[in-house]
Amino acid sequence: MSYERFDTGPLPGWRQRLSLYWKLMRADRPIGWLLLLWPTWWALWLAAGGIPPLWTLFVFTAGVWLTRAAGCVINDYADRWLDPHVERTRDRPLATGAVRGREALALFAGLMLVAFALVLTMNRLTILLSAVGVFLAASYPYLKRHTYLPQVYLGMAFGWGIPMAFAAVQGEVPPLAWLLYCANILWSTAYDTWYAMVDRDDDIRMGSKSTAILFGDLDLVIQGLLYALFFTALVLVGRQAELGPWYWGGWSVAVVLVGWQFHISRHRERGPLFRAFLHNHWVGMVVFLGIAAHYLATGGAPTG
Repeated sequence: MSYERFDTGPLPGWRQRLSLYWKLMRADRPIGWLLLLWPTWWALWLAAGGIPPLWTLFVFTAGVWLTRAAGCVINDYADRWLDPHVERTRDRPLATGAVRGREALALFAGLMLVAFALVLTMNRLTILLSAVGVFLAASYPYLKRHTYLPQVYLGMAFGWGIPMAFAAVQGEVPPLAWLLYCANILWSTAYDTWYAMVDRDDDIRMGSKSTAILFGDLDLVIQGLLYALFFTALVLVGRQAELGPWYWGGWSVAVVLVGWQFHISRHRERGPLFRAFLHNHWVGMVVFLGIAAHYLATGGAPTG
């Protein structure tokens, strides 16, 4: 949804402010929330051996939305020097000056406080792990100034709900959780590289850094390697958790979906690259459906 669609007519001051905050949180674009939600649900279902406790499911689902919104706010705050010069981001509220920096910081703090209040209903280990999650979310946006690997750090931040989910359900973080966490880092790095390839020319001009710039002409080759490692990690997850045919069916569909992403991205055009990024929502969803269907069919199974 474009900025112009948010500002097509006169609005009372408070409604206009709310619409700008809504856009700043990217609440009009649920793709980022979904890309965080699916791995968190992978972890919850694996940790619980089926449907997790309903309150835990609510806390993590709402927490994903809140932390993703907060992450978008702090990202735009950190990038307010860059976004006005990038075609895709120049109409963001901070880039246009419609929202001030201190407003963004207050919104970020408010979102994180609500998320933390939800976490306080979980056990001690989950609360302690949440402090690491806050640090990852707040520090990620500044990495693109200093390293070509912000996409890797994004994967670390986006996937932190995985060890937290295991901690909340099992009271510990077993090896399976860390294996799933590594799988998510590989996946997040890959899909966010599609996103970075869209902005590569603008980022080079402005001195920003990304994996798309680092990979250069080998971008598609390295993307293939990242996705191959991601699917290999999911194989190890499936074996360790003793998942059955439903899971492997979801895994196979996900492989086909990623193949389609490479097909449309082969010419490195901005539109198809952005569609490839968006398409990862379906990858996360079919992996989750495979996990959920396995436990539905078996009535619960051992989790390694």
